[in-house]
Amino acid sequence: MKMTVLRVGAIQFKPLLGNLEANRKKISCFLEEAYKREIELVVLPELASSGYNFGSRNDALKASEKIPDGPTTRMLEEKAEEYQMYVVCGINEVDGGKLYNSAVIVGPSGYMGKYRKVHLFLREKDIFEGGNKYSVFDIGKARVGIMICFDWIFPEAARSLMLQGAEIIAHPVNLVLPYWQRMSPLRALENRVYIISANRVGIEGDLSFTGQSIIVSPKGEIITMASRTHEEVIYADIDVRLARDKNITPRNNIIEDRIPSAYTL
Repeated sequence: MKMTVLRVGAIQFKPLLGNLEANRKKISCFLEEAYKREIELVVLPELASSGYNFGSRNDALKASEKIPDGPTTRMLEEKAEEYQMYVVCGINEVDGGKLYNSAVIVGPSGYMGKYRKVHLFLREKDIFEGGNKYSVFDIGKARVGIMICFDWIFPEAARSLMLQGAEIIAHPVNLVLPYWQRMSPLRALENRVYIISANRVGIEGDLSFTGQSIIVSPKGEIITMASRTHEEVIYADIDVRLARDKNITPRNNIIEDRIPSAYTL
């Protein structure tokens, strides 16, 4: 019988703006801590490789790297193989001279894929190109979809992942608005999925990040939440079967009861 219990986690830390080598070392240490806690799927923050609040596109370009051939993805692959875990991590990606606010997913067998943030927030629009596709990845025990930070405010993002079969949404974030921790239980409930949001802490320039990384259940319950200010690893044991049950009542199923013809403009 296929195992359905999975230990998942989020790493909350403070990247150093523009210091890729220091950030990789820090990520490596946190992944070791996640391994010691027997976490099987762990999520890191948005732009964990580089920091977030760049003064210009040129500054961001200097702190970018390729995916999957860049040093951060290679390091993540090595650690995922060594620790037999799956890792989702935000990376400042460069491709053909264009920058993307991306996240990679790697596992024990190496690189699995990437997601480029679709909905860009504030000054991100001056730096990054937007993505155009949501994808779901099979990690054996579960199917994992990825969205990044401000994607959350568009219900279509999580819904698209759920309709593609996502049972867990990995959500690297750099939150500065106060809304998501209140909204995440609703987004999880309306899609009957687990959500793992990995936030950062600290201050960069004029931005103060809110911490409180969070793991939420398909019933809209907060399973665990990190502090507002401290670097830490949070984790929980989840049963994926709960995310496969799309019934709200014995006669109401959130997929079968959809009426797409009624949603057209």
